[in-house]
Amino acid sequence: MILARARQVIIAIAAVTMAVLSGCSSYKPAPKVFHEATIQPYRLDSGDRLRVTVFEQASLSNSYTVDQAGYIAFPLIGQVAARGQTLPQLEGAIAQKLRQGYLRDPDVTIEIDRYRSIFVMGEVGQPGQYSYVAGMTVLNAVAVAGGFSNRANQRDVDVTRKINGEIVTGRVPITDPILAGDTIYIRERLF
Repeated sequence: MILARARQVIIAIAAVTMAVLSGCSSYKPAPKVFHEATIQPYRLDSGDRLRVTVFEQASLSNSYTVDQAGYIAFPLIGQVAARGQTLPQLEGAIAQKLRQGYLRDPDVTIEIDRYRSIFVMGEVGQPGQYSYVAGMTVLNAVAVAGGFSNRANQRDVDVTRKINGEIVTGRVPITDPILAGDTIYIRERLF
């Protein structure tokens, strides 16, 4: 009877160990494209606020936010697609539309006024939505969210990022750079 009970305990421990180990091995490190996204030109998306300046046109120079559909509403020319565009591409698109009957040779410049938010979740002091600052790392984002909790895995984290219209999740070290719009998840350590 005692031997049968000991065998059941050993089988239960083995099953739990296998489940834990299979959970750890099912997650892969971030793919190559994940890291390459951090060195590519910045791509606009919903939530970015832009400061658009049209030289010698004070009535057109203003701040505009990329809406949920990925457009900015610009005076005279209406909706302009911004999602997925770089700043120079959007400058060119606005200038081209303004040339069509509004201005002879428009000089358009665009700067990021405010980046879209990042989200920090899991084992941090205050999970939530936070402002992104250019050059931010995972560790900076964790610090803004109140630091690691006592149970946090402080070695690596899961980051979810939109790349070329596709949602990709990868496990990265805490020193890795993040991008505007990223979701950072701090896992609980096992021991």
